[in-house]
Amino acid sequence: MSSAAVWGPSAAPYHREGQHLSITVVGSIAFDAVKTPFGERERMLGGAAVHFALAASFFERVRVVGPVGDDFAEPELAVLEEHAIDTDDIERVPGGKTFFWRGEYGWDLNTRETLDTQLNVFEHFEPKLSPESRASEVLFLANIQPDLQRRVREQCPQARFVAMDSMNLWIETARDSLLQTIAGVDCLILNDAELRELTAKPNLVQAAREIFSWGPPGPAAIAAKQGEYGAALLTPDGFFGLPAFPLEAVVDPTGAGDSFAGGFVGYLAARREELDAAGGELPGDLLRRAMAYGTALASFNVEEFGTERVARLTAEEIFARVGELSEMTRFSDVRVPLRR
Repeated sequence: MSSAAVWGPSAAPYHREGQHLSITVVGSIAFDAVKTPFGERERMLGGAAVHFALAASFFERVRVVGPVGDDFAEPELAVLEEHAIDTDDIERVPGGKTFFWRGEYGWDLNTRETLDTQLNVFEHFEPKLSPESRASEVLFLANIQPDLQRRVREQCPQARFVAMDSMNLWIETARDSLLQTIAGVDCLILNDAELRELTAKPNLVQAAREIFSWGPPGPAAIAAKQGEYGAALLTPDGFFGLPAFPLEAVVDPTGAGDSFAGGFVGYLAARREELDAAGGELPGDLLRRAMAYGTALASFNVEEFGTERVARLTAEEIFARVGELSEMTRFSDVRVPLRR
């Protein structure tokens, strides 16, 4: 896989004395109630922005933008702040209740049934970004209404790398708006079924080719989440795939896709020297390594409910798992005589 031209020029000096490159994520902060064949939780911290931020915080400082109600208390904030995640742009709505989702998984953990969705403060969410969040050079637009995603993107003109997620609801009800939003990002992160639905193409390769034909502007890299089968990365001239990390116990897949995105985007943000040296492109080998870190973070996420496993994860555990992934997927081309 060759380089993908998605590391944009900065509108301001990039290296700032004493400062790290920060990541802004805009999306849901939630309480989830989940039941799987392996147990259940009646109320646990969740939401796309939370899962992304926890994963990305191992690589760079993350700023979270999203609304919560009065029921979101200090213990929930502490989970984020213990990972040095900036919570200044979490909007507390007086008298409101935090977004709530209840779901149940069967033995096939790739599918789930939504039993209850209460948008609460998320229903009228209008992202409010501080100057610090608007100045971030890496931006992740988690799964929210595409008009909101686009307005956030417009508030972050200095962002040099922008990735986004979406879902089938917006593909089916806000397609035109979604296409406009996709045109303004560098990397699209969807699951394979969503990519096929978005493009009306039967497989990932054709779906990616269709999306690349829409630009520029538009994404120069597509990460396809494939659940228990892993993830694939597609660029206009290349393909790379990784299997999911094999686990003896998968307890709860809620938030795995956002944890993958956090590891993937976070790793890219952390390699700023490598990115600058590439002269405006994302090198193919860097993208492959980012895929490995995203895959590792997603695998930890599913080992326990909600944020429980990632919240106490260590850097050493991540490095070890990425090393195991590397060993699992390495092979040599040793040729043998073929019959014909």
